[in-house]
Amino acid sequence: SVPADASNPDSVVVSVLNISATLGSQAVLPCKSYRMVWTQDRLNDRQRVVHWDVYSNYYGDNKMERLCDMYSAGDQRVYSSYNQGRISMPQNAFTDGNFSLVIKDVAESDEGTYSCNLHHHYCHLYETVKIQLAITKKAEDASQYWDGEKPVIVALEGSTVMLPCVNRNHIWTERHSEEEQQVVHWDRQPPGVPHDRADRLIDLYASGERRSYGPLFIRQKMNITDTAFALGDFSLRISELESADEGTYSCHLHHHYCGLHERRIYQVFVTEPVREKKVVNLTTHNIAPAIACFPFPLPSDPNVVRGHNVINVIIPESRVHFFQQLGYILATLLLFIVLLIIVVLVTRKRRQRGYEYNVKKYGEKDVNLKEFTVDTTDLTQYRSEDIRLDYKNNILKEKAEQARSFPAKNIDLDK
Repeated sequence: SVPADASNPDSVVVSVLNISATLGSQAVLPCKSYRMVWTQDRLNDRQRVVHWDVYSNYYGDNKMERLCDMYSAGDQRVYSSYNQGRISMPQNAFTDGNFSLVIKDVAESDEGTYSCNLHHHYCHLYETVKIQLAITKKAEDASQYWDGEKPVIVALEGSTVMLPCVNRNHIWTERHSEEEQQVVHWDRQPPGVPHDRADRLIDLYASGERRSYGPLFIRQKMNITDTAFALGDFSLRISELESADEGTYSCHLHHHYCGLHERRIYQVFVTEPVREKKVVNLTTHNIAPAIACFPFPLPSDPNVVRGHNVINVIIPESRVHFFQQLGYILATLLLFIVLLIIVVLVTRKRRQRGYEYNVKKYGEKDVNLKEFTVDTTDLTQYRSEDIRLDYKNNILKEKAEQARSFPAKNIDLDK
């Protein structure tokens, strides 16, 4: 791998973007700059031009007037016939960097604010220098000074004045082979890797030369269009995204001729694809219809076979459904109460029948003591013995207890 842009550490970061794309899709990292658009100079380097304008209110109209202009090829044009031969710029202006305007035989009508405008259409550079010109009829009043915003020249009427405009920057004075000084390259930093250890992906020159780095599969999935310098679009397209493609990507734009050094940073995140969801519109009685939402158009051809889709049916609950559930609860509670009442009644009835049976059984015989004659002689030998008998009722048991406790006597009740 080739290390990242170590030769241009002063690149200006102009943007930082976070880009999130789904797994398996194509991601586009936008990198555009119209200052990098290259067009071949078929007009003999007419991409650099200087023109002089004047803003004057001498005639009371306060208008801006174009005086003259000149292209880097050396062609000079004066707009007004009155100024033909009066005003001029050096012919070697784009070689020497001196774009000063010379005015001969100045008059009061020449008073105003002059502007020297330098345009580099190729590099999209625009510079302006303003100068105030005043005319005096006294030689001792002629002077030059700075008013805080621009230079002011007070010239003697009828003299020759030179309005200075000098810029010797190489882009105004030299003709380089621009296509060899424009380059765009992309770098990639895996997570945790610093910028100076980033891997170079692509180098693209305005001349059409292209250099790709890294394994073959990376060169096939990451690319820039061939019309990048014609459109100013140097976006990187990454096809069939994978989790390993996450990281920090950098787009470096270098125009050595125009002095352009920019860097754009992109944080790329790969996410899992979201499954499509469908909500089917179902209409039932007394139920509000569900809302149908299809994220894709339904096929009109019934023969078209679609893949499996997950269908979520959303049916909102209505008031009838609530009362229906409440009825189920009340019916269950009522049935439970009825069963409880039946159990209580049956239990009480059984208890009453058992009580009546005992009363009847015990009331069938009325014991008359007169009918019993107890022979005490027969029982005396068993007084001390524990006689165990099975008694059918409590009355007989009580009688037997009394018989054992006291000796039997023949009592004549008639006496």
